[in-house]
Amino acid sequence: MKAPLFSVLLPTYNRLDLLTRAIETVRRQNFEDWEIVVSDNYSHEPIGAFIESLDDQRIKYVRTESFIPVTDNWQNALNHSCGEYVIMLGDDDGLLQNYFAKLSELIVKHDAPEVIYTGALLYAYPNVIPGCTDGFLRSYKNRQIYQNSTLPFLLEKTSAHQLVADSMNFRVNFDYNMQFSLVSRKLIDRLKDKGDFYQTPYPDYYASNVIMLTANDILVVPDPLVIVGISPKSFGYYYFNNAESEGNKFLNNSASANSSEVQSEQLLPGPEMNTSWLYSMERVAQNCQKLTSLTPNYERYRLIQICAAFTDLACNKPGAEERLVDVKSLLNKQEIEKYYQKLNQWFEQTSEEEKPKLASKFSSFAASHPPVAMPKIEGKFETILDVFNNIDLTGN
Repeated sequence: MKAPLFSVLLPTYNRLDLLTRAIETVRRQNFEDWEIVVSDNYSHEPIGAFIESLDDQRIKYVRTESFIPVTDNWQNALNHSCGEYVIMLGDDDGLLQNYFAKLSELIVKHDAPEVIYTGALLYAYPNVIPGCTDGFLRSYKNRQIYQNSTLPFLLEKTSAHQLVADSMNFRVNFDYNMQFSLVSRKLIDRLKDKGDFYQTPYPDYYASNVIMLTANDILVVPDPLVIVGISPKSFGYYYFNNAESEGNKFLNNSASANSSEVQSEQLLPGPEMNTSWLYSMERVAQNCQKLTSLTPNYERYRLIQICAAFTDLACNKPGAEERLVDVKSLLNKQEIEKYYQKLNQWFEQTSEEEKPKLASKFSSFAASHPPVAMPKIEGKFETILDVFNNIDLTGN
């Protein structure tokens, strides 16, 4: 039996309501040559029964024998797929209209590029982000990787490698979410000598940067073709609502499990997201050392953790003073003089009423996520299917 052109990976865990919508954004495409692989991470919800009820041979269902880390579940989905091109969706994400139709044409036109990096929309469900009762829909179109273009173009290898260099320096200049990347089976197979395609507690941070280093050709398509969702059951929800530890439990991924791979004496208390980012970059450097001499910038990592500690203090988060004391105790003399004293001076010279505003100043000093305008798309979107039904920005 001939393999389909596209595989859509859909790992899931107890989010049947979201999964049904993600699947519908695939089934409603005007293109038939695809498969979906649902990897159920030992859910207690009736995921299998729902898939069976669809009676669609293009949708595969596999279930893990226990609750495994999210990285392993992603790999499980990939291992059961067979399409020539693969896209990973979270179960709270979705495709936009004409995804397959447009990309199948571009695959032919550009002689089967190894990676197609598309545009996307960010959709937050109502009441997920603090202060956004109606949710929102925003565009990623101003990201650096799109180079202000509206037409597809091949990304220069020097540009792709510079994006990875930025990642190693803890500056995000392209989005790591796997929803942006349609990856050829040819590249996935070529990377098998480096182990699983998805690695580390943040598998998207790892895979996206490895792709940038190893792909022979990367076609950038600025048109938004996918929806990145933030739902009440997303890691993004936990993160934006100051519950990162709960989010990590939900993912069943722990940065500490990879502690042997980094210079552990350089680790600082603070957001596990940054430490997982560090682990991912160490693994990229290790697995791609024949291609690049890039290594993670530990000074930048530590600066980001220092700034995070001061941000928590400015926002008067519980335990912030104790965490800052812990961070300070681990700083070297240069870091005290170069960073700590400067940030502490800002804090001490700011009135109590103005201190919450310091958070953005501390974040700007860290400069891990350069500010980029994300234009809002007007409309009323109760679920991700409303976005699918009402938005088509491809011009088709």
